[in-house]
This record gives sequence, C-alpha cells and structure tokens, in this order.
Amino acid sequence: QVQLVESGGGLVQAGGSLRLSCAASGRIFTINAMGWYRQAPGNQRVLIATITRSGNTNYADSVEGRFTISRDNAKNTVYLQMNNLKPEDTALYYCNADIITLPLPARGPYWGQGTQVTVSS
Repeated sequence: QVQLVESGGGLVQAGGSLRLSCAASGRIFTINAMGWYRQAPGNQRVLIATITRSGNTNYADSVEGRFTISRDNAKNTVYLQMNNLKPEDTALYYCNADIITLPLPARGPYWGQGTQVTVSS
C-alpha cells in the first residue's frame, strides 16, 4: 500500500509564510507528477501547483509568484512554500501524486489526508 502524509499547516497572519510537506511511502516503484490542491469551505477542490519528476512546474494564477512547489525524489517528498499569505488562501490543502507501485504495472493517483491552512487578517 502507498500512503501520502502531509504536514506543515497551521494558523498564520496575513503576509506570513508556511511550508507544507507531503511524503509518500510504501511499495513505490516511481513517482511521476506531484501536485497540491486546496479546498475552501463550500468550494470545489482546485489545483494550485504541479511539478513533474524532472522539476517542471505550473501554478494557478491565484498563487503564481507567491507559492513555490519543489520535490526531493530521493525522499519521495513534495513541498509547497507559501509566502505572502492572504486570508483567501485559507483552505484544506491536499497533495496528490501519480505513483507507479509494486508489483508492476500498478499505477494510480494517490491523495494525502489534507492539512489545514488558516490565514487571519
């Protein structure tokens, strides 16, 4: 089985920073793209950042220039550095990964359990 475990959420004032981490563990052969989503109360889950295995990144307009996604392939971990946080960034943040698992050729998207980020004004 494969698990994704997130950490790093919390309460921060507007203008502050947080760093989220998401570590994958289990019978992993390789991890392709990884990403971060968020879901605010009453809203749908939306994609905010993705990173390929080789390090190519993409961001939603709402976080471009403020958030940075990165990964450590040796640790099967993806990070989200969030700077200049705004109250509208308040949401439950989820990581997602496209993982090929053992025994081959199993593959699927996997999700973390979510970590809460709250930004006060």
